Amino acid sequence: MSRRIVTSSIGPIGLAALIAVLSPSSVALAQISAGGAPKAAVAAKKPSTGSTKHSTKHTPWGDPDLQGTWDYRTITPLERPQNMGDRQFLTDAEAAQLEARAAKRLDEPPDSSVPANTIHAPYWTDPGRRVADDRRNSLIIDPPDGRLPALTAEGQLRLATGGRGGTGGREGGKADGPEDRSSLERCITQGLPTSNLPTLYNNNIGIYQAPGYVALVHEMVHETRIVPLDGRPALAPSIRQWEGSSRGHWDGDTLVVETTNFSSKTSYRGSSPAMHITERYTRLDDKTVGVEITVEDPGTWARPWTAALSMRPSEGPIFEYACHEANLGLKDILEVARDEDAKVQKAAEATARRK
Repeated sequence: MSRRIVTSSIGPIGLAALIAVLSPSSVALAQISAGGAPKAAVAAKKPSTGSTKHSTKHTPWGDPDLQGTWDYRTITPLERPQNMGDRQFLTDAEAAQLEARAAKRLDEPPDSSVPANTIHAPYWTDPGRRVADDRRNSLIIDPPDGRLPALTAEGQLRLATGGRGGTGGREGGKADGPEDRSSLERCITQGLPTSNLPTLYNNNIGIYQAPGYVALVHEMVHETRIVPLDGRPALAPSIRQWEGSSRGHWDGDTLVVETTNFSSKTSYRGSSPAMHITERYTRLDDKTVGVEITVEDPGTWARPWTAALSMRPSEGPIFEYACHEANLGLKDILEVARDEDAKVQKAAEATARRK
């Protein structure tokens, strides 16, 4: 069984740190590429899908049936390590080495070590143990270099200031009050497209269908998006929401979900409220749903980008992500900030007395 952690006891802070830095799988992949694989190795070919054509199941009202609880864990990083150049696929040896390393990390006896850039010990996490089915070395399939496009000047500014009014001159970001912290640290939302991309743990999504609607239930952070399929227009531009406004339609057997109207209170790597996300869900066989996520935001990135991943049936139902309960991470951040304020004030008073 996969490890299910008690999220209420550890809070979401480690995930926020993960978003800002390279994932462990990216680092491992870069290390393997740099010295672990033979130079003459040929990139693995994309596995054959075979000649058997999948017959799509349908709901009683005739829509393609995508329902289920789906697991999208993978140790394949979002971006291709730069030292892999134009190579798109891992060799057999590289894939085996990465998966062996991931298995050791998950299966070895727990210890209390805490890796850099996260408060979570390795045994508290569950990022998966497999590379992508086709052995791509990044989830990003477009641009062809497997990396996020260049940020615009506007995007760089938003990313540098956290999209929330700056750092306040404090390492770790402004912390005058809870409103200064990210929506994830406050247990409000993980935001899009983060909710659809693999991270440290809880990489599960539930898909539920009814005539005219699809519900997408993200385990992180206990969020449900109700997606109408009846062709209704998007919300007025003046109406902004934490996870945007989603509208869906069927393109053959593929569910297409278009999301706009994002709020300025959330941001993905410097994204703006004008971000437009297109998700495409296709059942590839009884045990696989393919997902493509295209992000467009001309004010943030020089061009659109697309990531692709596969989802497989989860080992069990999604339990509530009880984020607010015992969210000691947020309390501790604010407490440390107040301690720092007190030290600064005390030093200032001491300086004034000496004058």
